[in-house]
Amino acid sequence: MTTEPKKKIRIGDLLVQNDVITEQQLMTALREQKNTGRKLGRTLIDLGYVDEDNLLNILSRQLEVPFVQLRHYQFNNELVKKLPEALARRFRAIVLAEQGGELLVGMADPLDIFAYDELVRVLKQPIKQAVVRESELLNTLDLVYRRTDEIASLAEELEDELGDDAFDLADLSAESESADAPVVKLLQTLFEDAVQARSSDIHIEPDESVVRIRQRVDGVLQEQVMKEKRVNAALVLRLKLMAGLNISEKRLPQDGRFNVRVKGRSIDVRVSTMPVQYGESVVMRLLDQSQGMLDLQGTGMPPHLLERFRKLIKKPHGMILVTGPTGSGKTTTLYGALTELNKPEVKIITAEDPVEYRLPRITQVQVNPKIGLEFANVLRASLRQDPDIILVGEMRDHETVEIGLRAAMTGHLVLSTLHTNDSISSAMRLIDMGAEPFLVASSLLGVVAQRLVRRVCDNCKEPYQSTEQELIWLQSFDLDPLDIEAGFIHGKGCYQCSNTGYKGRLGVYEMLEMDEDMLDALRRKDVSDFTRAARRSPIYRPLGQCAMDYALQGVTSLQEVARVAATSEADMSVDADDLGGDTAIGVDS
Repeated sequence: MTTEPKKKIRIGDLLVQNDVITEQQLMTALREQKNTGRKLGRTLIDLGYVDEDNLLNILSRQLEVPFVQLRHYQFNNELVKKLPEALARRFRAIVLAEQGGELLVGMADPLDIFAYDELVRVLKQPIKQAVVRESELLNTLDLVYRRTDEIASLAEELEDELGDDAFDLADLSAESESADAPVVKLLQTLFEDAVQARSSDIHIEPDESVVRIRQRVDGVLQEQVMKEKRVNAALVLRLKLMAGLNISEKRLPQDGRFNVRVKGRSIDVRVSTMPVQYGESVVMRLLDQSQGMLDLQGTGMPPHLLERFRKLIKKPHGMILVTGPTGSGKTTTLYGALTELNKPEVKIITAEDPVEYRLPRITQVQVNPKIGLEFANVLRASLRQDPDIILVGEMRDHETVEIGLRAAMTGHLVLSTLHTNDSISSAMRLIDMGAEPFLVASSLLGVVAQRLVRRVCDNCKEPYQSTEQELIWLQSFDLDPLDIEAGFIHGKGCYQCSNTGYKGRLGVYEMLEMDEDMLDALRRKDVSDFTRAARRSPIYRPLGQCAMDYALQGVTSLQEVARVAATSEADMSVDADDLGGDTAIGVDS
């Protein structure tokens, strides 16, 4: 049966006939539509007159076409690519399946006759319609149409342009200002692909005969190799121009930043260049400024920990540390705390390297070692600015630690980060850095250690059969046998998660609040006693246990727990007496 409407069906009349909306509501929506120029269906949904699912179900019944949930649909990439991305976005359509020479096409608006005719013309096959949610469709288009092929062809175009001769730096820098220049288009496409894939970093690495483009998605790098090795110099040059760096200096590392607009979003890009054997390597950190700051609720901290952390940050003075390896979400947690503390009656000063997100009402200072503006200097100057709360980006050296602890003792709340692997080793690490034990004991309120684990993709998760080795390892967690029997899950890999089996990340936390026994051990500088006192604390749970909770809930996989719990697992099997100051080994990627 062909589903092309015999005559134009008006969606408004259809909904009035089915008693979904009143005549008056239709009139209001039509007036609104005139002002906005949007489709009537969207206008009715935005006005709250009709629920999107309800509308789509009516259309599905009326037109006798299926209503397809794209979220769990298994796509055929070749079929999808039959429709060019520009047209798919324009007509809000996607090719779903093929049967008997007929294509099933999902459309957000199946009543759009013009779009239907165009699709038949472009696809050169009879088509059968299906109804899909517009929001799901747009998300799916971002996932399905990755820019890999486009990046490869633009790299080829740029290589051809550079020719065989050594290219003139001045010519290229002048030309790269043009929006049509291949190098500009290539970079724009790289950024668009990275935003679509939710990448946090882009690595551009020259090798002997190729250039590797690697994107970090959910903490793991995904690689694309370009054979055109000469494009690296052009890319690096363009990025240096954008970041205001010295384009003639190729022997020294350089750092800079710039802002780009990608798909209507403002992306802050931090650039770091490094001279390597075959040219210069570039790493870019992407920070989406348009997403807004996360509050503490959005960090994923379990409710009982969140409650205790909130109590800690509400204290008038003392030091709170957030620890973990690079890329474990420490900054997000601290910004979440600042967002909660940010009130007109409170003066907050931060010393950061670099300032990642700009927060209103907060005095944010960018550390600049080149001119001698170090954390310690900023911290010292901050104390003369009458602050209530101070955030220090990182406790890097003895001087910063010393000033930070004294500030915490003299009536300021100090928040900071430390690169240690768990909460227990953090207090001792401060003493190792030269801080007086009595200072640490008088100032330290608590330590939060965190990691990020990857979430199993909802679209392709399936039960997972534990191996014998894993079953032996699971015994160290003292789990209920019924829980182990219930089993765990993993991701099979699908288009939505780029065949990784994971999509998105969530935080895993352990928290240590100082009590009298721990403080006493700190004053005596007794590592073994401190470790024992910390483990005895009724509210202390190691990172590994927290990660295992998520695995039992079917949120993450055993492999992710093993990655996080490497420290904790060792902790469980090693006697506290054998533990030194900062002996644990972190394995966060």
